[in-house]
Amino acid sequence: MNQESSRKLRAATAEKLKKFNSLRDRELLPGEFWDVVAVTAVDEQQRESYQLQITEKVDKKEIPLGIDYKVFADPAGSKIGNGGSTLYALQRLQDIYGKAFGTLRVIIIHAGGWSQRLPSASALGKIFTALPLGDPLYQMLELKLAMYVEFPSQMRPGVLVTCADDIELYSTAENESIRFDKPGFTALAHPSPLLIGTTHGVFVLDSFEMSTNSEMAILPCLQFLHKPSISKMRDSGAVCKSPSGCFSLSDAEFVYTDSTYYVDFETVKSLLNVLKQLGPLNCEIDAYGDFLQALGSAATIDYTNNTLNVTKEERNLVEIRQKIFHLLKGTPLNVVVLNNSKFYHLGTTSEYLFHLTEDQVLRNELGLLSFAFSVQKNENSESSLGCCVMYSIFDAGCTVEPGSVVEYSRLGAGVSVGRGSIISGCWVGPDLSVPDAVFMHSLCVNHKQQTCFVTVMFGINDNLKRAVESPVSMNELSFFGFSLTDCLTRWGLKNEDLRFSSSASSCCLWKACLFPVCAEPQSSFLMSLQMLWAILNKSTFTLPKDTPLISMEESLQCKNLEEMLKFRKGLYNEIKQKHLN
Repeated sequence: MNQESSRKLRAATAEKLKKFNSLRDRELLPGEFWDVVAVTAVDEQQRESYQLQITEKVDKKEIPLGIDYKVFADPAGSKIGNGGSTLYALQRLQDIYGKAFGTLRVIIIHAGGWSQRLPSASALGKIFTALPLGDPLYQMLELKLAMYVEFPSQMRPGVLVTCADDIELYSTAENESIRFDKPGFTALAHPSPLLIGTTHGVFVLDSFEMSTNSEMAILPCLQFLHKPSISKMRDSGAVCKSPSGCFSLSDAEFVYTDSTYYVDFETVKSLLNVLKQLGPLNCEIDAYGDFLQALGSAATIDYTNNTLNVTKEERNLVEIRQKIFHLLKGTPLNVVVLNNSKFYHLGTTSEYLFHLTEDQVLRNELGLLSFAFSVQKNENSESSLGCCVMYSIFDAGCTVEPGSVVEYSRLGAGVSVGRGSIISGCWVGPDLSVPDAVFMHSLCVNHKQQTCFVTVMFGINDNLKRAVESPVSMNELSFFGFSLTDCLTRWGLKNEDLRFSSSASSCCLWKACLFPVCAEPQSSFLMSLQMLWAILNKSTFTLPKDTPLISMEESLQCKNLEEMLKFRKGLYNEIKQKHLN
């Protein structure tokens, strides 16, 4: 990206943040902002958690007031994907608002799921992931609303659909604005390298109408490709040549990839009809692949049989895709080409660490801080420039190495945190040393009718989803680079001592009951850390007799949300008081 394009992007982003900050604690009038902000959740427990946190934000005047904030849970039973969540959210909005729904400007933010690739977001939700900017401190919810702050005034009644774990930054010329006033679907498109296109949606645009010389253009889309191969992109005519001085990329070739889209109200009615025709959903539908591939003048039904990118292939998925195709075929798909734009994904531990600590480009574009809404109790504490500390309190002599993130935590005197680690929601006792490349996250849980604490730990590169068929094969699971069997030996346990939660037919780290349940947060962190050091030092650590062990999965099922938020509130009050002094 050339310097002028980068300057424009920073200036446009700063202007959006400034505008949103002016709205954060105000009672807004109809038409000033979204009429409804709807967040989706995977189940009723997650819905209650999200609703509680949004209510707290409203009470603390951290988000605009006078707006309807809704949280909708997916129905119990089969996973339905973000496409199914979209359909059910639209139905709930129709049930609540009736005819008035057709007059509203609504944003739906998909935040359901357990965030297994970024477990610090599992308990409280990825839409509530903290970011090191703003006062009060931003979470992803505020950033999404800030980046789209100009949209409601530029759109006809309808719905904007977006996800909770990505960031889109863009600029337009002074005489341009993004308008959502066309029938059908209108999607945002970002110039991206071809390799990025293989993991995203790619738009095939009419090459005769394309304009890569302006910051923005609105073009009809011929076809939408979902996670295509590079050869498929070339064969379909999706690959563009970069002109000299291209805004966002230095690559000679690029494609336009997806992020967020708008649906006008007439098309919302078509989507409601899709749900009516499909009946109760029992398989995962993709809000991008399964909706957008049906659109565009060159769309064909061929994609409905392609299940290569499907996590779990359900029996009737192809049949449901074909029904969606026939119900949506012919619906217009327009694309807002944002030539000076960036798309960032924060959905994994490695992405999260990189963007918050190493990525100087994003830090400059958003104005991210290294030390945000936190307190160091004296000058001997050090947080290096290459780290990120948020919503935390450090006693004397603490050190955090480059590449690490500490959030919502309290660190005792002399604590050191190694490189490339994540410490989240923890109370760390004095003089403890956290190694490099580890993830440690404390949760409050209800265990046997008592309030207890669990600190889960994983290697930054551990695959929590990788499964073996039975406990007999647990030695194939890697934990901090060692076989799970070796780790058990270090703790004086045998293979048969390890329990996996829920279905034993699918054994993975997410379900492995490895983490001790303790009475206090400090003792919980200490015991998990001692277990970790025993693995890394190839030494031994014997758990106290009859210490219960639970999994990450079970920790979420019995989490005590009120106590976790109470811990955060204690940090908030103390940090606020220190700042006032």
